[in-house]
Amino acid sequence: MKDKMKLLIAYDGSQCAGAALNDLKRAGLPRETEALVVAVADVWLPPPGSEVAAAVEMASPPVRLSRAHAIETEEQALALAQQAAARLQERLPGWRVSAAACHDAPWWGILKQAEKFKPDLIVVGSHGRSALGRMVLGSVSQRVATEANFSVRIARGLFAEDVAPPRLVVGVDGSEHSNLTVSRIAGRAWPPGTAVHVAAFVDVVSTAMLSSEYPPVSGLMPEDYEKEEAKLKEFATAAAGKLQAAGLLAAPIVRRGDPRREILHEAERWGADCVFVGAHGHTRLQKILGSVSQWVASRAHCSVELVRT
Repeated sequence: MKDKMKLLIAYDGSQCAGAALNDLKRAGLPRETEALVVAVADVWLPPPGSEVAAAVEMASPPVRLSRAHAIETEEQALALAQQAAARLQERLPGWRVSAAACHDAPWWGILKQAEKFKPDLIVVGSHGRSALGRMVLGSVSQRVATEANFSVRIARGLFAEDVAPPRLVVGVDGSEHSNLTVSRIAGRAWPPGTAVHVAAFVDVVSTAMLSSEYPPVSGLMPEDYEKEEAKLKEFATAAAGKLQAAGLLAAPIVRRGDPRREILHEAERWGADCVFVGAHGHTRLQKILGSVSQWVASRAHCSVELVRT
């Protein structure tokens, strides 16, 4: 079990950003966690001491007024981050929590802060409109999830406390990224009763539709799907066993269908709190059909964690 983690939490003062803070208590995070709460002011300011900054000071009153407004907006962002950090520190007293603010395009500011802080996980809310003006975490979260070099958790839905044990769905496909995702889940400190559905899906594609455009698919026959299904069952069962050994209530789920849609259906049907997917793990068919992780991240009703090395 990993006994320490570093989190970067994007915060904009919205209800959804607050839900992201609530969601952290159900993410299996260790007690010794270092968290940096970051608020990004969506304004432009020249670097202090630069020629541009000096020119602004000498500019007309409207320009100086605009700069003063930008500075005030960044100060408001820092105040928001500090409030969130205090709230998080109170809820999770074992954590070490700090706050920071910057001015930038929201998604770019988050990524730049992440490159400095080197977190194990970036946490962003979804569909939250900014108290600062224009930051929309619904779109920002997708950009961060796509561009980040780190694992990303898009937190959704926890506007109130939930005392029931978490329910997780982890998508697996037999790849190294699937192994990594399962290992990350197994290495966390989950409350007793946490349950996991280890889900694998055999994508039965219409070969008649794809044979002319994608020759590698045209040769796949029903027996090939049966072989792939058997391999996925073996992998999902082994992954479930690893999670069981870590104290989780894990069960393998293997079905046929489009992995992108089926994993969402499974999460909705079971009432999952979070879906875990490897950010780069694709089978031969998934490479053709697009990124499962990005599809799930943009459409899931619950939180989604994209796992990267």
